[in-house]
Amino acid sequence: MSTGFQGKFHRQNMLSRFAKDLVRRSRSKCELCDRNGVKLEVYELLPLEEEPYAAGCIFICESCLKQITNPKKMVPSYWRCLNNALWSEVPAVQVMSVRMLRRLARVKQHWADELLEHVYLEPDLEGWSLQAD
Repeated sequence: MSTGFQGKFHRQNMLSRFAKDLVRRSRSKCELCDRNGVKLEVYELLPLEEEPYAAGCIFICESCLKQITNPKKMVPSYWRCLNNALWSEVPAVQVMSVRMLRRLARVKQHWADELLEHVYLEPDLEGWSLQAD
């Protein structure tokens, strides 16, 4: 086995430890689109720390995950849900919402620009949102 595979497996194992905390935090709903009754996965926001931590993760559905990881398959109208996610009490959800709105603004989604105009993130969260944008 290669070190890369072992490293990925180890990281996934560590992330799975947060699942119960994330289920409670999210109330078993996608933290971005608010869908319930669907399979949810742990998504770790970039940049990755050496050791994963729950506050650096969000619990999201497969639809959100696919569009985050493959921007070419992004469906702009799907992301109207960010209007609510943007005001989450969870910093990682706020950061991911801003990142997605920036992506949408770059593809000329004017409603995303309008939402971004009304957003205020604390300076540390703003910095985090720019790190992988």
